[in-house]
Amino acid sequence: MHFPVKARFFVLLGLPALAVPGWAQEPDQSPVRMDALVRDIASTNPELKFYEAEIAAAKAGARGAAALSDPEIALDLGRKRVRDLSGALAGSGAAWSVSVTQTFEWPGRLALRKAIANQQVELAELGLARFKHALTARARTLVYTLHAAHSEAAAIREVADRFAALKETFLARDPAGVTPLLETRVIEAGELALQRRATEAELALQAALIELNQLRGAAADAPLRVTAPALTFNDVPATDALLAAAHENNFDFRMRRVELEQQGYQVQLARNERYPAISVSPFYSEEKAGERETVLGVGLSVPLPVTGRTRGAVELAEARRRQAETAALVAQRELEREVLTAAGVFGTKLAESRRWAPDSVKKFREAAELADRHYRLGAVPIATYVELQNSYLDAVEALLATQREALEAGLKLQQLTGLDFNPVEFAP
Repeated sequence: MHFPVKARFFVLLGLPALAVPGWAQEPDQSPVRMDALVRDIASTNPELKFYEAEIAAAKAGARGAAALSDPEIALDLGRKRVRDLSGALAGSGAAWSVSVTQTFEWPGRLALRKAIANQQVELAELGLARFKHALTARARTLVYTLHAAHSEAAAIREVADRFAALKETFLARDPAGVTPLLETRVIEAGELALQRRATEAELALQAALIELNQLRGAAADAPLRVTAPALTFNDVPATDALLAAAHENNFDFRMRRVELEQQGYQVQLARNERYPAISVSPFYSEEKAGERETVLGVGLSVPLPVTGRTRGAVELAEARRRQAETAALVAQRELEREVLTAAGVFGTKLAESRRWAPDSVKKFREAAELADRHYRLGAVPIATYVELQNSYLDAVEALLATQREALEAGLKLQQLTGLDFNPVEFAP
């Protein structure tokens, strides 16, 4: 299902490539495209093996669900003695018997077990698809987080260099009066605050790098350079279309529906199991005690339902089916709430992003540079200088945070609904 996009908003902010300060980097390492990295993670993530093994186990169970139970063979060996009425030994010899028992289920029972096993395969496949979808979204978010942390750290280093150079200039002078001393303390305090900002950006960058490396099965400190993405935010479809698509495509909700259907088969199976299975046992026996005696026959056996176990199994299956119905209803309500919340967040962040001019950060950066030059000439007071430097950093942080939040909300909305409306596009 595809929905037309009414408007597009382009945000082109980034550096040629992301470098990770403080971590080992190979000089000749070429940057990796984000789409290539995401594909690599989606195909090589170590956790995929768990879900693939789950599918293999479910398919193996489905193959054996419709098969009859294996026949049982029994062999008895012994010795027989025969005495007459007076107690005298009339004869003795070997006695043995062999029998083969095969149990036949009540009609329809194997088909129900096969249906339940097939539902288990479907659940396993849905689990794998859900994991891959979430993995791809998380990888895209981490790549942009890496980009945002690097861009923020670069801006902080730029302002920190200005503060450090200015402090060195102040310290080289002979302070005359209170004003130069107070201005020096203001610059020193600003430099300390920048150190904290730089530390937080560095930690965010390292955390994103570690998680990315883990997702792709690499060492935590493995070097990684990723090309910075350019984001395109697209309008979200109408609410009715989102809810309808979520009811049809959402992995969690589909799993609840499959589980409900599976519980329906469990109820039918429990009712079917009230009728006993029949065991057929052909046998052959031979005795040699004075004379030879041979017996050939067929035995039948059925369990006697005197304990009420089958009736209790039906009641249990009915209760589990009612639980599955309630779980499906709760899942539907939670899904609708999550879709509406994600759509609201995405729309709000999209509107907030559109209020930013494409060159907003560039203007703040130029204003900070201009303030630095004019402050050194004595044309700008210290308060204006510090305010402009902080405003530049605040603008960078606010824009990157807004883009990251819009990205997370858009990817979550796409994951919830399964719609391929590209809420967030990544340009090469």
